[in-house]
Amino acid sequence: MPTEKNASTDMSYLDFQAYVDITKHIGGFAATDELLSLCHVAEAREVLYVGCGIGVGATYITRKYGCRVVGVDISEKMIAWARQRAREDKVENKTEFRVADVLDLPFEADRFDAVIIESVLAFVDDKPWALRECVRVTRPGGYVGLNESYWLTEPSPEIVAQVRVSVGSAIPTAVTWQALWEESGLHDRVVKLYQVDSRVEVRDRMRWVGWKWALRGFGRLFRLYITQPAARQLLREMFATPSLDTLRLMGYGLFVGRK
Repeated sequence: MPTEKNASTDMSYLDFQAYVDITKHIGGFAATDELLSLCHVAEAREVLYVGCGIGVGATYITRKYGCRVVGVDISEKMIAWARQRAREDKVENKTEFRVADVLDLPFEADRFDAVIIESVLAFVDDKPWALRECVRVTRPGGYVGLNESYWLTEPSPEIVAQVRVSVGSAIPTAVTWQALWEESGLHDRVVKLYQVDSRVEVRDRMRWVGWKWALRGFGRLFRLYITQPAARQLLREMFATPSLDTLRLMGYGLFVGRK
């Protein structure tokens, strides 16, 4: 199990999530369920979940549909949490978790019936290459599905800078995502854009993680805040712009296509 004792003096947003075992995406289970339906996951035998974090989405797919799920994440700590969640959910025999980068997926071409990506490509600078990798490992006739956040309107330069400092990347606009999707080479493309309800979002984030995991995570968060200057600095940067105000400027999009 990961611990916080090895936190570095330069902690990133993703490092922070890995240490406190909390990951999330906008839209929660409702967005995931719609994405899985659009990707026909009920008919899939093997699914790749890219950026699996602590394993919530991967284990959820296995429990709901009974298919085999491979989860990958760039963080070793996230993968350790995901394996623990699979054991607790009693689906370790139908799940596999590996450390891997979306820019260089360690799988043969044309393998998976569906590739699911939620709140991952927003953090990747080379989005076209990452998407090509996801398409490459999808079998002909299979589906690629994204759930990614975007700005409803162009925010102020101060908010853009703050988000980049907090999460290490710039959130694209809907136009940018749609252009990327048009160039994906996928067929039967579907794009659905949604506005965020900030009140619902806070509740859904807790439901996604699970109350038991959330309580343990908040305990680790408190210890990190007390013991690690890097964590305190990151939290100050993250909340320099009120998070609910920022959420009101954001939406999320579901992008689905067939190879």
